[in-house]
Amino acid sequence: MSGLAQAVRPEVSTDPRPDVRPDLAEVERRLLARWPETRIEPSLDRIRLLLDFLGTPQRRYRSVHLTGTNGKTSTARLVEALLGATGHRTGRLTSPHLTSIRERIALDGHPIDEAGFVDAWRATEFQAECVDAVMEHPLSFFEMTVAMGYLAFATAEVDTAVVEVGMGGRWDATNVIDAAVSVILPVALDHTDYLGPTTVDIAREKAGIIAPGSTVVSARQSPEVLAVLQERADSVGARLLLLDRDFSVVERSPVAGGQRISVNGLHGSYADVHLALRGRHQADNAACALVAAEALLGHALDPDAVRRALAGVTSPGRLDVRRGRPTVVLDAAHNPHGARSLVEGLEEIAPGHRQYAVVAAMADKDVEGLLRELAPNVTEIVCTANSSPRSLPAEELAAIARTVFAPERVHLARSVETALAVARGRAVPPGAARESVVVVTGSVVTVADAERLLPAPPAGLPATPDRPMVQPLPG
Repeated sequence: MSGLAQAVRPEVSTDPRPDVRPDLAEVERRLLARWPETRIEPSLDRIRLLLDFLGTPQRRYRSVHLTGTNGKTSTARLVEALLGATGHRTGRLTSPHLTSIRERIALDGHPIDEAGFVDAWRATEFQAECVDAVMEHPLSFFEMTVAMGYLAFATAEVDTAVVEVGMGGRWDATNVIDAAVSVILPVALDHTDYLGPTTVDIAREKAGIIAPGSTVVSARQSPEVLAVLQERADSVGARLLLLDRDFSVVERSPVAGGQRISVNGLHGSYADVHLALRGRHQADNAACALVAAEALLGHALDPDAVRRALAGVTSPGRLDVRRGRPTVVLDAAHNPHGARSLVEGLEEIAPGHRQYAVVAAMADKDVEGLLRELAPNVTEIVCTANSSPRSLPAEELAAIARTVFAPERVHLARSVETALAVARGRAVPPGAARESVVVVTGSVVTVADAERLLPAPPAGLPATPDRPMVQPLPG
């Protein structure tokens, strides 16, 4: 325990007010009243002190730590599923959430229940008041949810925590674990106002999660980013494993409900495995997850366990297909790199189909870059704003879109609900024999707004190579 923690540690380690028990909505309100996730004050002092007060729960289990510009949540879910299928108790910490704040903390693949979330908050909030009293800046919303997650994992006695970085890595509140394995997904430009203007700057921040003596599993990277990661690994005695050099996806074919993949891993090979996620990037994510699990356990995984895990894994809001007339695809791409993966995935999901996009994005994102990735494939775009106060106003988004698309291809709507109705109407005009695909993208919040309006996805279809993922259009 730090000297400061010893000096100011409170008399009790949990909330001494057992008669005061707020409901989930009140807990969320109080969390959101703290510093927002977008307000950054680079320091790990606050989260370390808070965790000291809580008895250093993050030291009671092994950890896998994930960073990168895109793919973190999907890969965290893949690692979690693989470890769970091999009999390990898991905790998963991811952000942001799609529909419920409880999604940020998962136990054995399921969001923590309401009682567990409230209990974690009660214990953490009492200690947070003590930290706030001695620190220059108060604990943020994100720091609180990280501490709550680490405490919940210790309480549930998980074997392994699978932890997604919120932003960057070096100063991220999650970076108070000494992870045996870190995973670095593709590094591209995003959050440049916080992480730096180049991919090299961003890579340096993300490389900060690499712990001494650990194993680093990296996706495909540009040469300059790879050099940064290798330099950091060498400086702390970590082993760097790289996709396409030390492990690989040797075969991949799209099928109904996902894709078939074969992977050569670190300790074993896994042939003809059904992955219930769509897109080439998800095959790469699965390979990274497999190798991360192998590295953590020190041996090859049971092939049957791998098949169970990858066939049942989900990643809501990531090339998330909602069948109907028209089919709607939800994807939380929020930067040009993510939009590029979305475009590639749509070419497999609905080849040759017209695409009608509903887009709402945050004001601090590279909106023009995202739209330029979409433009060659999108027939028409409906610009709107999502429910976040950080959303770019619909009129401003439409103005940008008119510089990328022909003006007649750009439409304006005041809400995601209205935009979705407009896009669906234009995709399936009355009396039309042909129909198209509606794509909702631009932000996790945009996808969440749309998800509330759509029926839940049906149970997955059996995967057969001769059944397309979206049925061919008539005519």
